[in-house]
Amino acid sequence: MSDSAVPQQNGNQSLNAKPGGFLLGVWLRDLVISLAISAFIIIFIYQPVKVEGTSMMPSLDDQERIFVNKFVYHLEPIERDDIVVFHYPRDPSKSYIKRVIGLAGDHIRIDDGQVFVNGKALEEDYVPAEYADSQSFQEVVVPLESYFVLGDHRTMSNDSRDFGPVNQSFIYGKAVFGYWPVEKLGRLR
Repeated sequence: MSDSAVPQQNGNQSLNAKPGGFLLGVWLRDLVISLAISAFIIIFIYQPVKVEGTSMMPSLDDQERIFVNKFVYHLEPIERDDIVVFHYPRDPSKSYIKRVIGLAGDHIRIDDGQVFVNGKALEEDYVPAEYADSQSFQEVVVPLESYFVLGDHRTMSNDSRDFGPVNQSFIYGKAVFGYWPVEKLGRLR
C-alpha cells in the first residue's frame, strides 16, 4: 500500500466536464454586472463631458474632458465658485458650463470689470488679467432659486450678463474632475 491518495470517481463531474463553458459563463456574468454598474454611475452620478469653447479658460480649455457630478446637488446646496453645467435658458437642448458668482438674494454689479457681490468686491484669482474685461453691468438682485453665473474668460463668455440669472431647475451638475489632457488631471476649482 502506498501513501498517495487516489481521487474517487463519482457522478458529480458536471462542473469539470466543460471548464471552458463554466468560465465563459462567469466571465459574461461579471461583464454584464460591470456594465450595469458603469451605466448606473454614468446615467445617475458621474457623466463624462467634453468642454467646447473658450469661455471658461484658463480653468477649462476647449476640448478638455471632465467629469460632471449629476447627483451632488441632491445632497448639498449650490455654492458660490462652483463650476456648474446647465441647460442654456434660451435653448434647453444646449448645455453651458460657467462659474456661480451670485446666489439667490445677492446683489450683483460689475464696475469696469470688477464684480461686486452685496457691495463687496469679489476676489477672483481664477480670472487672470488677460481674460478680464472692463465692462460694467448694472446691479441686479438674483431671484429666488436662481444663480448668477459668469465664464472665467470674461471677454469671451456668454453668461448671466447676457441671458440673466439661471434658474436652479436648469442646473444639472457640478464639474468636479478633469481627466484629459493628462497634464490637467485633477480636481477642478
